[in-house]
Amino acid sequence: MPEPHIRTAVPDDEEALGRLDRAVWSYLHAVRPREQPPYEPFFNDRFGPRDHLIAELGGRVVGYVRLGFPTPLASNAHVRQIQGLAVADEARGNGVGRALIRAVVAEARRQGARRITLRVLGHNTPARRLYESEGFVVEGIQPGEFRLGGEYVDDVLMGRRI
Repeated sequence: MPEPHIRTAVPDDEEALGRLDRAVWSYLHAVRPREQPPYEPFFNDRFGPRDHLIAELGGRVVGYVRLGFPTPLASNAHVRQIQGLAVADEARGNGVGRALIRAVVAEARRQGARRITLRVLGHNTPARRLYESEGFVVEGIQPGEFRLGGEYVDDVLMGRRI
């Protein structure tokens, strides 16, 4: 499979990103219930196109990563946080997630960040392995932070210097 093309999102990507988000929904990584129609817009007041990097294969959107600030505090402005990552089922195992992680780390560095963090559910072993292989380390665990599908799930905090 060819290397994914990574680019910044544009407003016209909203429909494709919303479809992707709904298609990959799972309690493996989601802490909110499955969205039902009528669907909320993918882009909103908090996160717009500029906050998303998109992975394309053959001109088709197959993944995205959302980059934001962990808090609105000036004392925390040197940190960026991955606040969403999705890869289409048919594109998994082909380096799309890894390409998105590398691109978002580079983007955070370009923005002047010194650290990048994320939160991942404890039972999401594939995502945790990917993040660890890209230099993220566990910095904390909030045991049983979420109740998803009838099970208590840990919230794992990870980060790395950039």
